[in-house]
Amino acid sequence: YPNGVVANKDVNLNLVEGEIHALMGENGAGKSTLMKILFGIEQPTDGEIYLRGEKIKIESPMHAISLGIGMVHQHFMLDEHLTVAENIILGMEPKKGMAIDYKAAYDMVQEYSDKYRFNLNPKTMVSELEVGKKQKVEILKALIRGAKIIIMDEPTAVLTPQETEELFEQLLLLRDNGHTIIFISHKLNEIKEICENATILRNGTTVGSFQVENVSIQELSKHMVGRDVELTITKPPINRGEKVLEVKDLNFVDNELTVKVDNISFAVHRGEILGIAGVEGNGQRELIDCVAGLSNPQSGEILIKGDAVSYNNPTLDRRQRGVAHIPEDRLTYGSMPDSSIVENIISNIYKKEEYNKGIFLDYDKLNETTERLIKEFEVKTDSRNTPVRMLSGGNIQKVVAAREMDLDMDLLIADQPTRGIDVGTAALIREKIVEKRNNGVGVLVVSADIGEVMELSDSLIVFYDGKISAYFKDASQVTEEELGLYMLGLKFMNEEELKGAIS
Repeated sequence: YPNGVVANKDVNLNLVEGEIHALMGENGAGKSTLMKILFGIEQPTDGEIYLRGEKIKIESPMHAISLGIGMVHQHFMLDEHLTVAENIILGMEPKKGMAIDYKAAYDMVQEYSDKYRFNLNPKTMVSELEVGKKQKVEILKALIRGAKIIIMDEPTAVLTPQETEELFEQLLLLRDNGHTIIFISHKLNEIKEICENATILRNGTTVGSFQVENVSIQELSKHMVGRDVELTITKPPINRGEKVLEVKDLNFVDNELTVKVDNISFAVHRGEILGIAGVEGNGQRELIDCVAGLSNPQSGEILIKGDAVSYNNPTLDRRQRGVAHIPEDRLTYGSMPDSSIVENIISNIYKKEEYNKGIFLDYDKLNETTERLIKEFEVKTDSRNTPVRMLSGGNIQKVVAAREMDLDMDLLIADQPTRGIDVGTAALIREKIVEKRNNGVGVLVVSADIGEVMELSDSLIVFYDGKISAYFKDASQVTEEELGLYMLGLKFMNEEELKGAIS
């Protein structure tokens, strides 16, 4: 393989008709490459693929679809400005003369929606749908195109417990109707709940296939990572200090004049992890952008260590005030993809006196710091000079986390710190976050993973429609199911109950 990296080597995957089969592995283990091959996006260098005993070569995604293979991507491929039916029939529109037969399209989508109990209205605009229903639209797209094998990439990453439970009911119905589902997930408890068999990849090679009921969660994680992984977070009792961040009556309106952050107030203390839970799109991203200096609010105050922030060069202002930020989008805001690991690591320290020799940079010291962080955060790379874009998603996340968490800081903002990364990397980053909290740093964590935000957080606020719908001073006192009700807007605390968030 002289012209590239070997992403899959001697990989074996065997699927049985009518099963839900987990595909597991760390980021960079080769899962994505294997799925791209099965969906015709990439071609294998060698090896063979058999479908119902017949050897096949999958030339393209359209060819894969014609063979009955569908894929539901983690990031939905939907046009927000079209209806459910219009999204589903794209490329296969029923015609009435020269025009699209919309009645036939609506009837077809309604029939499939009823058959699989998806409860979708074909005429609803996709922009009006919750995340869980958008996912159902993607599944229906695959089913209507005749998919008998459906690849699902991290299907529960942004779902509430209620939405996840509903999805699982529908996946089991699909299975019972003879469909085969490849279920890609890092959530081991979900794999134990819904999958019959699991194939695990490590370093591009198949570790083995297992009957899920016969292996423990701990054993599955060990097969994935190659070592024992501590799956539970241990924290000493909280030692809550003074306020390091205060947000007072904050409002943010986007370019379409939609209120995204609606009069929000809360505080983060030293030695505390304050978690923000919520279904994506309810204002969390806009709030964090304001706190981190990527956007300016229309009104309200943000105070760090008691002083109001500046909106003149706001990101530099936050840095100088001791704020570190692991952003949600690790490629757009978290890194320079075409630059090397060392260039990314040193980007916020190279001006410091200790890394300079007169007018020249002290490259030996900068390289030494980079090598230390590569080792400490277990970044898988052959060289510190590797461009970041060549790394897997999990390893890019490690580079971003390493750069931010090595700073002297008073406030750490961790926005989706472990999204889409494997159990080993997630455990490492969570451990580092708790370490910062134990050392007196105030930590603000946003996560769509309910299990993560509940386990990490000392205190917890829930976002719904740009507002705080709930506040729990002791995050250990709330259940996932109760949290889900506040996340879906089915339950709200009153003003008196919410006062604690700002104290």
